[in-house]
Amino acid sequence: MKIKYSFKLIIPAMLFGMVLSVPAFAQDGNTTASQSMHQAGDKVEEVGSDTAAAAKDAYHGTKRFIEDTTITAEVKTALARDKNVSSSGIHVTTTTGVVTLKGNVSSPEMAQHAAQVAGQTDGVVRVNNQLMVVTSANTD
Repeated sequence: MKIKYSFKLIIPAMLFGMVLSVPAFAQDGNTTASQSMHQAGDKVEEVGSDTAAAAKDAYHGTKRFIEDTTITAEVKTALARDKNVSSSGIHVTTTTGVVTLKGNVSSPEMAQHAAQVAGQTDGVVRVNNQLMVVTSANTD
């Protein structure tokens, strides 16, 4: 009978010991899970940071494009209004505030004046004057 009582005490004691050891094993697992969660959080933060940087770059690129388009329109308008420039043969482009004038004009003075008009427009950083002077040849 002593054996019966000892099994009655030993089995619950073993079960109690196993129950007490489960949190220790779970803690090791949670440490790994905690580290994984932390790493995942870092990755999400990194992706969020990259997305924010991309959005910021897109915003600044779009803003610059709109500014350049506005400058081009203002230069074309100024050239069209100027009586000393025949702007029909002048092509205007703008990149980061640098205005490029291309095309044909009838005199060096007109090319210089067109560059001056473009340079006086708000937002123009510099004028790249690539205008060509073309004179009409009269043959009798």
